[in-house]
Amino acid sequence: MANESQNWVLMVTAQTPTNIAVIKYWGKRDETLILPVNDSISVTLDPNHLCTTTTVAVSPSFQQDRMWLNRKEISLSGGRFQSCLREIRSRACDVEDKKKGIKITKEDWGKLHLHIASYNNFPTAAGLASSAAGFACLVYALGKLMNVKEDESQLSAVARQGSGSACRSLYGGFVKWIMGKEENGSDSLAVQLADEKHWDDLFIVIAVVSSRQKETSSTSGMRETVETSLLLQHRAKEVVPKRILQMEEAIRNRDFASFSKLTCADSNQFHAVCLDTSPPIFYMNDTSHWIISIVEKWNRSEEAPQVAYTFDAGPNAVLIARDRKAAALLIQRLLYYFPPSSDDLNSYIIGDKSIAKDAGINGIPDIEALPPPPEIKDNIPSQKYKGGVSYFICTRPGRGPVLLSDESQALLNGETGLPK
Repeated sequence: MANESQNWVLMVTAQTPTNIAVIKYWGKRDETLILPVNDSISVTLDPNHLCTTTTVAVSPSFQQDRMWLNRKEISLSGGRFQSCLREIRSRACDVEDKKKGIKITKEDWGKLHLHIASYNNFPTAAGLASSAAGFACLVYALGKLMNVKEDESQLSAVARQGSGSACRSLYGGFVKWIMGKEENGSDSLAVQLADEKHWDDLFIVIAVVSSRQKETSSTSGMRETVETSLLLQHRAKEVVPKRILQMEEAIRNRDFASFSKLTCADSNQFHAVCLDTSPPIFYMNDTSHWIISIVEKWNRSEEAPQVAYTFDAGPNAVLIARDRKAAALLIQRLLYYFPPSSDDLNSYIIGDKSIAKDAGINGIPDIEALPPPPEIKDNIPSQKYKGGVSYFICTRPGRGPVLLSDESQALLNGETGLPK
């Protein structure tokens, strides 16, 4: 290390999106390497609305590796963190910062300690893929700090060892995680099917039904499913391989009717597999089921599907609308059935608020004046569920990870390497 002073701190900040699977990953064939039983496909969400920001720093003055998540220090002793740190350090290259007079050789990285600070702008562990964005951001930022030469696809195989879905957050747009065949996992990685501009008609509304941590974590849920569900074996061998090909074609051709049918069917089968687990796992709740019913009734009343729904390991609904007009009509329906329980509309609809404006919603009186959706039969009174949804996030497909060069966006202090 050329600079004899022990006080220097070298720092990198990155921002990484989350993703939502439209063909689901559920079940591992190798727990340690996180190798899946089937391929999966996801859409990356706009990081302006859902992302993780991570700052990584290195300094000879750091005594140990430390990490802070959402401003609270957490342990880095877990196997998944250690796997990612070990894999990235083994790929590190020489780094030189002439302005600061810092030179780090490839060999130095094994002796230097890291400080990591990470922040999610959305609830952690509530079924919104926070671990996916988190580990992708960690690996991407460390790769930049350590001058790692591997491309995003090769880096995705490292991120996968932190959280399976993380490998898909290293790209924007539509991403496929190839399950691979090798025992060492070298061919289990992510590839981009299409970038975020390929199908920019799509809009996404997330109904955050509960932002609480879930009762059954994805990790333990998957393990129990693999051990006890015959339906999972059928799904992985017979169903998913065909669906992957059909979904790739639907995305390539921007065929929303096929995309919607596949997305809804795969979400429902994933939750059927959870029910087929012993003991059964319930990720959805009554509000989740009601949202499915609203979307199904609406789609059936139209000549073509307007919205696809998908649920990960939690009760939150991710609703993908075919275009901006369908998104505005969707928001009207959601607000009709799930009016806010307070007068604060500003925190009830977050993200891209222009969709609510398109829907003619500028205040609470506009929600109260919404007529019943036309697909409701006149003689059936429609039930409303005030408080059923915590809030809505309006977003769209988005780009992959980026570096943030503005030091004011860093989460660590450039002098001390400690959280700001």
